[in-house]
Amino acid sequence: MSRIGYGAAQLPRLHDRRTEAVALLRRAVELGVNHVDTAEFYGFGFANAVIREALRPEDGVLVVTKVGADPDPGGRLPLRTAQRPEQLRASVEDNLRSLGTDRLPVVNLRRLDSGPGLRPEGYQVVDLDDQLAVMTALRDEGKIGAIGLSGVTLDGLRRALPAGIVCVQNAYSLASRDDEDMLRLCAAEGIAWVPFFPLGGAFPGLPKVTEEPAVHTVAESLGVTPSQVGLAWLLHHAPNVLLIPGTADAAHLEANLAVGEITLDAATLATLDAVESRSNDVLLG
Repeated sequence: MSRIGYGAAQLPRLHDRRTEAVALLRRAVELGVNHVDTAEFYGFGFANAVIREALRPEDGVLVVTKVGADPDPGGRLPLRTAQRPEQLRASVEDNLRSLGTDRLPVVNLRRLDSGPGLRPEGYQVVDLDDQLAVMTALRDEGKIGAIGLSGVTLDGLRRALPAGIVCVQNAYSLASRDDEDMLRLCAAEGIAWVPFFPLGGAFPGLPKVTEEPAVHTVAESLGVTPSQVGLAWLLHHAPNVLLIPGTADAAHLEANLAVGEITLDAATLATLDAVESRSNDVLLG
């Protein structure tokens, strides 16, 4: 598994340029990307449709999707919580249909317990065990291959370990390292750590890695961009980190993938490690 994949959340920016979107994914494969992160609610199915068109079986690309939220075209936000067991099953079926497959290799259960984003309310507050029950049932039925977690707390991950968790997706960056203990647990358990918002700043109030003076200093010394420094730090920080940076631009895609060639020595890592970590707990609703 390449340590740098592609996150499809930005693909809908090319909604009116579908041919360009397909070409972007083909370019990612040419550059060595072999895992793609997606969801039915990315562009109301657009990202999945492009993935279905662009990827071929011989590419050997692992497609990872997620459930726990559904598209909401008429809402204030473009998605709504969908945490009920029956909704999780329906979301899996939606992803199977839009991706044109009979099995999803990995499905992340988006818990919405931590990090920036929506929070479940009322009947959408569902016990983790009830959700894992339907996820394991779907795995037993062969509709999904493996289970991941997203937006989960440390306690939630510990509770879920017996179900067999292969990856965790939480908001995490150099500037916001709330989940350091969870990252270490994942490393000990052989679970991939796949940070979303790896540069922060996706919502107002989130700390931005590219605004840190130390990051700019390192970028200038290495002749790379501050964004590349932030991503490179993640790869150096723990061996179980996999990146899924997203973009709708081919040049930006190449810059993201070039991060794997950046070497950070001990002194540089110490400089970056000294950057203050701030909370990323921003709520939307």
